[in-house]
Amino acid sequence: MTNHNNEASPLYYSRVAGLGLLLMAILAMFSNFSVFNGLIISDDAATTANNIISNEILFRCGFISFVIVLILDVLLAWALYVLLKPVNKNLAILAAWFRLVYTAIFGIALHNFLNVLQLLSGTEYLTVFTTDQLQAQVMLLIDAFNNGWIIGLVFFGFHLFVVGYLIIKSGGYIPRMIGFFLVIASAGYLIDSFAHFLLPNYTDYKTIFLLVVAVPGVIGELSLAFWLLIKGVKVQQRR
Repeated sequence: MTNHNNEASPLYYSRVAGLGLLLMAILAMFSNFSVFNGLIISDDAATTANNIISNEILFRCGFISFVIVLILDVLLAWALYVLLKPVNKNLAILAAWFRLVYTAIFGIALHNFLNVLQLLSGTEYLTVFTTDQLQAQVMLLIDAFNNGWIIGLVFFGFHLFVVGYLIIKSGGYIPRMIGFFLVIASAGYLIDSFAHFLLPNYTDYKTIFLLVVAVPGVIGELSLAFWLLIKGVKVQQRR
């Protein structure tokens, strides 16, 4: 009975990781594209504040979706560690820590959105700030969130690199092509993050950097998710 459970456990972890990746993708897309990108206008503080006030429930739903993503990040770090430790335990731990550090930084950055809601829903702030000042404070908080997320994505990029490397070295029980895509995606995240820090005119090239991140990232992470859900039994066979 014990042997049967031991054999089944890698399959269980592969399902957890695959399902976690898919749920994260769905929730992150909802928060990013349906909520925040639709409500936040980077160069228009007044419109942004009015959008959030008019769509407060939607904004709160986007925030909650990001919180769920944080929880899934922790579960995914754990599941990937279990799956990849037979390849190299030390590197699997390193990959997990990179993701956990990213999650912690992202969580700290996310609290800025709570402050945005507090500012816009608290009438007491109207006695302290003018409308323009209040709107400027909101944009500062949103920028603080974005800057924190960018710093976190540096650690996420290194996480993807280590995971991709371990998959490449896994002997084929997870397809090496997925590992190559993850390594390329890691380079995209790192290039984009450092470009934010180094290029004063980053916005002029924003679309290009978005493609550099999105294309290999979507292919690599979704390929891994579907493979773990559909073909994860191969991990079981290797074990």
